Amino acid sequence: MSRGDMAKPLLGHRSMEGDPSMTTAAGRTIGVLGSGDFARSLAIRLVCSGFKVVVGSRNPKRKAGLFPSTAEVTFQAEAVKKTDVIFVAVFREHYSTLCDLADVLVGKILVDVSNNTEINHHKESNAEYLASLFPACTVVKGFNVVSAWTLQSGARDGNKQVLICSNNQEAKRTVAEIAQVMGFTPVDMGCMSSAHEIENIPLRLLPAWKIPIFLALGLFLCFFTYNLIRQVIHPYIREQKNKLYKIPIEVVNTTLPCVAYVMLSLVYLPGVLAACLQLYYGTKYRRFPDWLDQWLQHRKQIGLLSFFCAALHAVYSLCLPMRRSHRYQLIETAVKQAVEKKMNIWVEEEVWRMEIYISVGIIALGLLSLLAITSLPSIANSLNWREFSFIQSTLGFIALVISTLHTLTYGWSRAFDENQYKFYLPPTYTLTLLVPCTVILAKVIFSLPCIQQRLLRIRRGWEKGRYVKFVLPSATGEYSSGETSSNV
Repeated sequence: MSRGDMAKPLLGHRSMEGDPSMTTAAGRTIGVLGSGDFARSLAIRLVCSGFKVVVGSRNPKRKAGLFPSTAEVTFQAEAVKKTDVIFVAVFREHYSTLCDLADVLVGKILVDVSNNTEINHHKESNAEYLASLFPACTVVKGFNVVSAWTLQSGARDGNKQVLICSNNQEAKRTVAEIAQVMGFTPVDMGCMSSAHEIENIPLRLLPAWKIPIFLALGLFLCFFTYNLIRQVIHPYIREQKNKLYKIPIEVVNTTLPCVAYVMLSLVYLPGVLAACLQLYYGTKYRRFPDWLDQWLQHRKQIGLLSFFCAALHAVYSLCLPMRRSHRYQLIETAVKQAVEKKMNIWVEEEVWRMEIYISVGIIALGLLSLLAITSLPSIANSLNWREFSFIQSTLGFIALVISTLHTLTYGWSRAFDENQYKFYLPPTYTLTLLVPCTVILAKVIFSLPCIQQRLLRIRRGWEKGRYVKFVLPSATGEYSSGETSSNV
């Protein structure tokens, strides 16, 4: 990105007019110790946000050309003397090299932006270690979850949150003001003991995706094995036909929609279970079991994986006619028809079934695409709660119903054909219908007025068996207290 683009106001950048604290923060001098990639990106972002930047380096002459021309690059001791807020952009292993600056660092605010290479690599956090080396300074942990790329491209192209923690409230407020001027959203994470957890955040690889990914892989392996037995092993054992060529495309393409369909139903099944528990206990204040609570929190990731499998299924289906085996089968079928002198092979029922099957599948994929797009933070933030709930809940359930129609259309009358039961195993799509049909049936039951009204009352705070105190006037004009059950 060009320097001119960086100077432009950031998306959502807060106006400093009428905010004295923001104006004061923007005009102050900020120090940066270090000359690495993050230090350079930080200096550029600070300069473009209106700060005066002083960079401290052990070799300022060689490093000066790497920083903006408006930033002053000098020796570390000189940089520390010119500012009260200093970003320490050096590795933990190099903290000891700053000990010579202990006298000039007294009373300064040190912002530790470092990270480790492994989770829980040290017993104490880097920020706590820095604070132990410089007890006369105030250490603030922050900006470690922001990448150098985000700093250079602006907060609009990355996560806008900056996690901050410190034992000094005034120091946290100062760093938070700097983050706001830079276009970020500061998040107070509490005292310095939180630094250990903050430093682990950038090292975690998709922590919210582990369970959904393992779930998707487990379902894929189960359905893949089941389809392999039916489509490859069964013909080999019963008819001595080699069908191994089906594994890369056909077996995988049969497995993907099964995974997508079941995963989509698993997005809405925990809501059904939660409603059942609320109806059973008659309250919304009873905590759900941990497994159900975790399930509810992972619905977004499960839904996105469902869309991913459905998209792959669409691509694989489009590629089916491109296979060499498919061409050979077409030629073989044409030769057989010519030998048998069949002039008309049009089957009206099969034609309509396939037309409806493909059409419904396209609609289902379109709805899944809409659900996936609106789950993105940038899109979700532009919707109010009612819009978001309508798309994710109502349209999502419609997508599940249409996917069910897609599956039933594919099955048509095949479920009643004994030739479809290989090794007495039912067709795969019949197994996938179990969970989605259960969810749809439960949704229909919950839509009944008697159950819907009770569930709505519970979610508005009504509790079964709760007694409410009331006061009634007596015949003498005096008031007497009593109790009644909220069940009445």
